[in-house]
Amino acid sequence: MSTRTRSPLLLAVLAAALVVGVQALLVPLFAAPAAHLAPRDLPVAVAGPAPATGELAGRLAAARPGAFEVTTLPDAAAADRALRDREVYAAFVAGPDGIALHTAAAASPTVAALLTEAASQLAPGRPVPVVEVVPADPDDPRGAGFAAGFLPLALTSMLAGVLLVLLVTGRAARLAGLAAYAVLAGGVGVAVLHGWLGLLGGDWLAEAAVIGLFGLATAAVVAGLGALLGRPGIGLGALLVFLVGNPLSAVAAAPELLPQPWGTVGQWLPVGAGGTLLRSAAFFDGAGAGAPLAVLAGYAVLGLALLLLARPAPAPADEPVAALRPARAAAG
Repeated sequence: MSTRTRSPLLLAVLAAALVVGVQALLVPLFAAPAAHLAPRDLPVAVAGPAPATGELAGRLAAARPGAFEVTTLPDAAAADRALRDREVYAAFVAGPDGIALHTAAAASPTVAALLTEAASQLAPGRPVPVVEVVPADPDDPRGAGFAAGFLPLALTSMLAGVLLVLLVTGRAARLAGLAAYAVLAGGVGVAVLHGWLGLLGGDWLAEAAVIGLFGLATAAVVAGLGALLGRPGIGLGALLVFLVGNPLSAVAAAPELLPQPWGTVGQWLPVGAGGTLLRSAAFFDGAGAGAPLAVLAGYAVLGLALLLLARPAPAPADEPVAALRPARAAAG
C-alpha cells in the first residue's frame, strides 16, 4: 500500500476517533445535568405566625436536608411580594386551616410541580390548596415551549457570529451586521414567541429588547473570538455558547436544580443569563433582571472589544491576480 493510499485512510480513522471522543464528552455534558435534577438550596419562604413557620421550616429541613434555603415571612401578602420579585420560587403559608402553597410557576413549572409534591408530603391525608401568584403562560403550562423556543435563538445567534467572521471583512461592516442582527432578531423573535406562539406574556418592547441583547451578546462574542483567534476562536465561541452554555443554562428547569457549582456557572454564560432575563421580562415585569442583564451586557461589550482589537481581515486572494491581468494584457 502506497503512502498516498495510507495517508487518507489514516486521516479518516483519526477523524472518526476524534468525533467519537467529542461524542463521549458531549453525551454526559448534556445528559448528566438533566439526569441529576434535584433541589439544592432552592429559595422558598414559609409565612405565617412564628410558631407555625418555625415548625414548617424544621419539617422542610428534615424532609430534604440541603434542598431548601428558607426565608421566614410574616404573612401571605409578604410571601406574594417575594414571589413577584423573584426572591423565592414558592411559599408555604400556614393558616388556621393548615398549609397552603403559593407558587410562581412562571419562574419554573418544573420547580412548581416539585414543590407541590413536597407540600402534599407535609400535610398527608389532606389536599394542599395551591395559589398561583405568578402562573405560567396558559398556552405553555409546563414551560416546554419556552425552553424549546429559546434554543433556536442561541443557535441562530451563534451562526450569525460565525457568518460575520467567515463572510464579512472590515470592522465597520461586521459591527453593522451585529447591529442589524440584534434589531431583527429582537423583532422577529418576539413576533414569533409572543405574537404567534403565545409563549410570552409581558411587554412586547421589553421582550424584544431582551432577545435583541441576547442575540447581540452571543453573536458578538462568537464573532469577536473568531476575528481575534481565527477558526479556533469560532470553536471556543461555540463551546462557550452551546456545547457548555446550553446544558448548564437550566432554561427548562432552574439553576438551583442542577448540581453545583454548575447551576451557578450556567448563569454566567450567555444562554443561562438570556433565559433568566427573558423570563423576568415576560412574566415578572423585570423583577430579578439585574444580574442576567449585567452578564449579557458584559458579553456584548467583550465581543465588540474583541472585534475592534482584531487585525483587519486580509484582502481575498484573488484580488492581486485580478490586478495583474491588465498589466499582463498591456505587456502582451
